[in-house]
Amino acid sequence: MTTKKETVMNIALEKLVPFRDHPFQVRDDEQMQMITESIRSVGVLVPAIARPLEDGSFELISGHRRKHACEVAGLSTLPVIVRDVDQDTATVMMVDSNFQREEILPSERAKAYKMKLEAIKRQGARTDLTSDQVGQKSERKSSRDLIAENSPDSSSQIQRYLRLNELNPELLQMVDNGKIALTPAAELSFLSKEEQSLLLLTIESEQATPSLSQAQRMKKLSRQGELTEDEILDIMLEQKKPECWNLSLPMNKITKYFPESYTPQKMEETIIKLLEAWMRHRVNQKGR
Repeated sequence: MTTKKETVMNIALEKLVPFRDHPFQVRDDEQMQMITESIRSVGVLVPAIARPLEDGSFELISGHRRKHACEVAGLSTLPVIVRDVDQDTATVMMVDSNFQREEILPSERAKAYKMKLEAIKRQGARTDLTSDQVGQKSERKSSRDLIAENSPDSSSQIQRYLRLNELNPELLQMVDNGKIALTPAAELSFLSKEEQSLLLLTIESEQATPSLSQAQRMKKLSRQGELTEDEILDIMLEQKKPECWNLSLPMNKITKYFPESYTPQKMEETIIKLLEAWMRHRVNQKGR
């Protein structure tokens, strides 16, 4: 049996279209500058991969950043390996090839895993993945396990990423920005859209994000139909464990607010009294 040899074609950039619903952003960052400079110096060393479309164009499977770098570098073509594969096979290839990137946002990984999961589902695999935050063992191999075999993340971690697709865009952005960690974010994804909106208002007013234990409490109350705006605020105002805090105040920023005669101890006492007054005011406001 002989294997069909693949050839590399130089295809005009205007004939290369992005993969449909491509989850990975093409950023004009430092890494893109490096790719562009490399292409200017030595050309494209690794061909892109694309599949032919009925209208004569080619859908990129891998190589979106290389295409953009060629555009920036002023080139008109990109070396491409053309593979005539169906949409689902192309989706799996696209996700796997892009996971080789150095930096991938949680939202990108979440959407990519969802696309790959749906492709595998259409190909006939099981998909009992998003029923709960905690992974459940099964005698049969789930689609999540199949994905994990060729992915950088474990099966349970993939499930957490899949849950991110249920978050409001604003909360998902906080995950991308590192303000909310993956595990509590996955717990928060079980809140309804209305509850997530209430949580966003509380996050903005309190300038704080929920810990894992707080997210778990909100999820439990949500499932019981008891998660109200007041409950969210109560949970967010809970004092975190002392060992979780490591707060230091730069003296050069706070001494200007005190008389020169104040010692550090006197400053600390004054700050605590002010915070106590602020908290009493908040409690009074809430009781109105």
